[in-house]
Amino acid sequence: MTLIEIAKGQNGYVSASQITAEGIPRRKLAEAVDKGELVKVERGLYALPETWEDPYLAAQHRFSRGVFSDDTALFLHGMTDRAPFSLTMTFPRGYNATPVRKAGIICRTCADEVLELGLVELTTQHSNIVRAYDPERTLCDLVRGKGTVDSQIVIPATRAYVKSPKRNVEKLVEYARRLGVEKKIRNYLEVLL
Repeated sequence: MTLIEIAKGQNGYVSASQITAEGIPRRKLAEAVDKGELVKVERGLYALPETWEDPYLAAQHRFSRGVFSDDTALFLHGMTDRAPFSLTMTFPRGYNATPVRKAGIICRTCADEVLELGLVELTTQHSNIVRAYDPERTLCDLVRGKGTVDSQIVIPATRAYVKSPKRNVEKLVEYARRLGVEKKIRNYLEVLL
């Protein structure tokens, strides 16, 4: 399999680790870039020249320990039509977030025991797979944020959740209990249910 075939099979993207796994020497990437067959998106991530840039895939590739959360996860789930001004990702406590912040990404942290709570894989608008939190975890994170809760985001998102046939209120309340926001979540649900 060639670099170009791998990229075509993955929405125009190929990573250095993928070609290594296929037994293709990494120098082939540099050759493909020199010939104009591929463009470098991020360190270790390449795309076909005609491929639309996917900022979610690029951020996920660069900061692989991060999980899309808050308004970014809401947007990926289709629970808001407001595209995030800046991407938001959650990392384990103690993670060196300086490069993440320098890249313009809003960085959140959480305890290791709840880092994977509600973790799912979602498809971006460019058909690439990224890691994000499910709607229940996302709502909990939104009301658990430091400072005041942005009701212009939380109320419409909670309305969208309540109307969704995929909602799982029992799971939402369980997550809220584990994340310490059960009272806040119940208040929003009582108003909207």
